[in-house]
Amino acid sequence: MKSLLRQHRYALAVTLRRLAAAPLSSLTNLLVISLALSLPLLGASLLVSMQPVARQVSVTPELTIFLKIDAPAAAAEQIAKRVRQEHAALVAGVRVVSKDRALNDLRGNPAWEQALKVLPGNPLPDAVVVSLTANDQLAQLADQLAQGWRKWPGVELVQLDTAWVQRLEALLRAGRIGLLLLALSVALVVLATVFNTVRMQAMSQREEIGVARLVGATESFVRRPFLYLGSLTCSLAALLGIGIARLALIPLNDALASLARSYDTEFALTLPPAELLAAAVVSVAILGALSARWSVQRNTQF
Repeated sequence: MKSLLRQHRYALAVTLRRLAAAPLSSLTNLLVISLALSLPLLGASLLVSMQPVARQVSVTPELTIFLKIDAPAAAAEQIAKRVRQEHAALVAGVRVVSKDRALNDLRGNPAWEQALKVLPGNPLPDAVVVSLTANDQLAQLADQLAQGWRKWPGVELVQLDTAWVQRLEALLRAGRIGLLLLALSVALVVLATVFNTVRMQAMSQREEIGVARLVGATESFVRRPFLYLGSLTCSLAALLGIGIARLALIPLNDALASLARSYDTEFALTLPPAELLAAAVVSVAILGALSARWSVQRNTQF
């Protein structure tokens, strides 16, 4: 056990010495990988910050059932009763808005007052407003209910206020797919950068590796410093990428704050939780080690 720890300590010391021996190359690799990693971090920040907004706006969508103009006066109450009976588990509330009440509300609005005076009668229909309970697929559920209610007798139109919520959910899904593709592209950049770095190190250390083999060094002993090189480089680059992303959010949040205040609201982008960031650093370190292992196996066969 002590021998293994001593070998790992030696490999880490060799890795640090090699990084310090070529500071410009090491800093360039760190900068390239960190800039690449900061892009999916910013994308993840946008998605994480948009999730509460999406949940908030889609908590209680409403559907409005407009009856036909010539529907009987009691038809709205009958439809409201049917909605409560057939969809009790899905409906949070049902209220009837009579045509007279709707007309009085419009008359209270100065923008409509003059226009309504010239009308000979009440052109508005009775309506039933239905609020749905919280659900993970509210937009899809509301659309299914609306399609069924449109076929009920006496119903002229069912209006959903969730169309824009559907567009928001679709946009978030597209964002997740785009973020995944971006992460895969960044992973390829990391693989290529570490692979080439380890390849150049292996070629420059060709004679040293040969001598180590002659004196009985095992392949794992020879390759271990290169694995540390890939893992350490990616770990430092991931931490630097997090710092770059955090700095980039400062001017973005300043601009968003001005825009949000114009709508009397507050909105800011935040990085993903600390545990996700830690998992990302570990994942990138493992990816760097795997890339280094692949490179060293291909470039130390001499």
